[in-house]
Amino acid sequence: MKRRLAVLLVVLMMAAVAVIPASANRGNGELKTVYVTSQDMYYDTFIPVDHLPAKGPFQKLEVGVGPTGLQTEFGPGDKGYVGGRWWVDANENGEMDEGDAFFLCPLLGPGRETP
Repeated sequence: MKRRLAVLLVVLMMAAVAVIPASANRGNGELKTVYVTSQDMYYDTFIPVDHLPAKGPFQKLEVGVGPTGLQTEFGPGDKGYVGGRWWVDANENGEMDEGDAFFLCPLLGPGRETP
């Protein structure tokens, strides 16, 4: 079961990288764009290689949806934005749990109207 979840997580992360152009590298991760639905704005973000433990508040980051392939509901200035602490529902059960990915990648302002 854990192996299946690990494979699913790897597939989802590879899909996220494939969906978004990897035009810029920065340190040990990549520069990407996230669409914030509540603001109808796009923000750059730095996606690191390292993951966080599943402790503390996280905000859901949806992979493979929206105009840029990464989408979330809240962004900088919105109540509900937790500073770029994200979880991806890797096991697709709709809950934050052991089978999911947890990482830090703050949204870099200012937001803009186009990807």
